[in-house]
Amino acid sequence: MNIYSIADATKPYTDYDMIRDHTELPEFPNFRTQLLYTFLRKQSSYADQSELYSIVVSLAQLGLDTHDLVSETNERKEKKEARSRQMKVLAGDYFSSRFYHLLSQAGQVEMTRGIAAAICEVNRLKMNLYSRMRQWKMTTDEYMRFSVDIRMQLYLTFSKALEGLKPNSWHDMLHGYTQCEVLLNELGRIERERDFRCGWAFWHLLQIGTKEERKQLQNGDTDPGKLRSLLHKYNVKATLFQMLETQFKLLSDKIRQFDSEKLVGELYQIGEPFARALTAPRVLEEV
Repeated sequence: MNIYSIADATKPYTDYDMIRDHTELPEFPNFRTQLLYTFLRKQSSYADQSELYSIVVSLAQLGLDTHDLVSETNERKEKKEARSRQMKVLAGDYFSSRFYHLLSQAGQVEMTRGIAAAICEVNRLKMNLYSRMRQWKMTTDEYMRFSVDIRMQLYLTFSKALEGLKPNSWHDMLHGYTQCEVLLNELGRIERERDFRCGWAFWHLLQIGTKEERKQLQNGDTDPGKLRSLLHKYNVKATLFQMLETQFKLLSDKIRQFDSEKLVGELYQIGEPFARALTAPRVLEEV
C-alpha cells in the first residue's frame, strides 16, 4: 500500500538551494502530518482541503522547529556558522509566512486564526519547559509530557473538524503517534553528543545518578567516554526501547479497534518506522 506523501507535496515550499547549502533543517514532522492527512480524507466535509491543511500545518511546524535550532548566542565568529545561524532564522520566518500566505489565498480565515492561536500555545508551553529546565526541576515524566504536548498543539487545531469520527479517536491517535515519535527521537539523541544535554536521557541520569554524577552532568564535565559509560551503566538505551515498545503496543491495540481495514492498513504504514526500530536491536542482540 502506497500513501500519498505530504512531505513530497511540501517540497516546493521548503526545498531551496540557498537554505540547503548553508544550514541544516529539522526533520519533516511526517508522523503527525501523514496522520492528519489520513484522518481529514475520511471526513467528507474536509476531504477536498486535506492536502492544503496538511501542508500548511507542516509548514507552521517546520517554522517553529527551525527556530528551535537557532543557537541562543552568536559567540562563534566563523563566517560559515554565522551564515548558518542567520539562515535558520530566515528559513523559520519564511516557512511561517508561507503557511499564512497559502491559507489567505484559500480564504481560510478561521483556520489561520486557529493555527495562530496554537502557535501561541506552543510558545507558552516552551517557556514553561525552559523555565523548569533552568531551575533544574525537570523530571523525565514532565519532559515527556511537555515534549508530546508541544508537538501535538498545532495538530489539535483540527480536533473539532474530526470530532465526527470515532469518539476521541483523533486525539488518541495523535497522542499515541507523538509519544512514539518522541521516544524514537530520544533514541537518536543519545547517539549525538551535541544533542544529548537536556534530552530525556540527560534528565533520567540526573534523577538516578550519584551525587557526583549529577554534579558532572549539571556542570557539563562529562566527556564522550564518560557519557557513554553512564548511558551503559544505567541501561538508558534499553529503557527507551522498552518505553517505545510499550507505547507502540498500546497504539497498535487502538489502531485495531477501527472498523475500516483500509484505515488500519494506512495507520500501520505510518507507524512502520516504530516497528523497524523495535526489531533492529533484537537482530543485533542475537548476532
